[in-house]
Amino acid sequence: MSPLSSSLLNPRLSFSLKPLFLFSQSSFAPRKFQIPRQFVSAKRKTFSALASEQSSATDNGGRSGGGGRSGALSPSPVVEEVQRIDVNPPKGTRDFPPEDMRLRTWLFNHFREVSRLFGFEEVDYPVLESEVLFIRKAGEEIRDQLYCFEDRGNRRVALRPELTPSLARLVIQKGKSLSLPLKWFAIGQCWRYERMTRGRRREHYQWNMDILGLPEVTAEAELISSIVAFFKRIGITESDVGFKVSSRKVLQEVLRCYSVPENLFGKVCIIIDKIEKIPIDEIKRELNATGLSEEAIEELLQVLSIKSLTKLEEILGGAGEAVAELKELFSLAEKFGYSEWIQFDASVVRGLAYYTGIVFEGFDRQGKLRAICGGGRYDRLLSTFGGDDVPACGFGFGDAVIVELLKEKGLLPELNLEVDNIVCALDYDLQGVAAEVATKLREKGQSVDLVLESKPLKWVFKRAARTNVQRLVLVGNTEWQKGMVGVKILSSGEQYEIKLDELE
Repeated sequence: MSPLSSSLLNPRLSFSLKPLFLFSQSSFAPRKFQIPRQFVSAKRKTFSALASEQSSATDNGGRSGGGGRSGALSPSPVVEEVQRIDVNPPKGTRDFPPEDMRLRTWLFNHFREVSRLFGFEEVDYPVLESEVLFIRKAGEEIRDQLYCFEDRGNRRVALRPELTPSLARLVIQKGKSLSLPLKWFAIGQCWRYERMTRGRRREHYQWNMDILGLPEVTAEAELISSIVAFFKRIGITESDVGFKVSSRKVLQEVLRCYSVPENLFGKVCIIIDKIEKIPIDEIKRELNATGLSEEAIEELLQVLSIKSLTKLEEILGGAGEAVAELKELFSLAEKFGYSEWIQFDASVVRGLAYYTGIVFEGFDRQGKLRAICGGGRYDRLLSTFGGDDVPACGFGFGDAVIVELLKEKGLLPELNLEVDNIVCALDYDLQGVAAEVATKLREKGQSVDLVLESKPLKWVFKRAARTNVQRLVLVGNTEWQKGMVGVKILSSGEQYEIKLDELE
């Protein structure tokens, strides 16, 4: 049977064979041919629409109405025109190209080195956690800032906005297998959908250090000491940065005098934390809405204005826990050697409900930036998740504000790419030898930029200058015949030949 007769018997086969039939004619010039109307779409269709049409057109165990396998000779789907995407990252997030990644790595290395010097072990947790982990008490800002959703297993989950609840979960999970006290640190990415300002984004990395199992104030003193050590390492002094220190127990003692119920304490603290963010009349209105009397509000605001520990002792007396613990912390600061970095400020309460004792914030003394870091004691956090409470304190230190401070002070380091060697074959046939040279140097712990294509020496020298290469290793025919390579020290211009085995 001829191709033509076959095509007449089966129209679908006709469509598939027609190009071949035309090509088999005596003339090999391309010819136009008509596509059967049933294969022409009136408008562009998506892959899913085409798949749906194909599915609806089949029956009888997957066979089409016209006989034969369904879809065997179906036309290729028409792809919609690709639109150019927005090349910027989502609002409030960042890319880290090499130059920014070098700065991030530099910063994280200092976080890790300080943690190591203080005897802390590194841990990490999932970025995605159960939403319930971060929903504690009404009024916390963090509740309204969660990136949360329901996953395909109908579980409520959230991108972590902070690290401390994950720490608590892990401690509960490990239970009695842990040996106290724990000294852990973590560097993790956190997410909060909040209004962006200088040093505040919707994602950031945070350095946390936590001590669990130690009720004494020495734990807080050690943590503040570690932050001071970090500041000193990167060139920040006590004239640039300070710490405001107070205690949640100060508020407790004031509220107790006015018989304010214990269950209102966390809510009051959250309101007080806004004292520098919203007008004082709004603070009073919110406090009044919790049930506090006008007299209690005025007394509370008076105490919160105190900036002297001596003055606080005159009002509250020296017998209470708040004053005693704060006096001990300031005494320890003298011994640790950072007394000039810290000051008492009763208005510091921190915005998270789980703090129970001493709290502190790092701030820039010029007042241009938001809090650099903050932390405190949270002795009752584990019980809110169903665990047994363990004395605990810690801090969080974000990566965004400190970079702004370093810019402000002109202290950002110059971090260029640095490579030990660039290895180049002067002949294409010697590429394998150049790879051998590069491998030997890398095995000795040296970094090597291997030129992977044929390039003129002018290009190689330009690349070496751009990547701050210390040494150029050239593999040429003449030298290699003697089992040697050419070397040029780029800083001094010194040149020599050396056997490969002697190249260090």
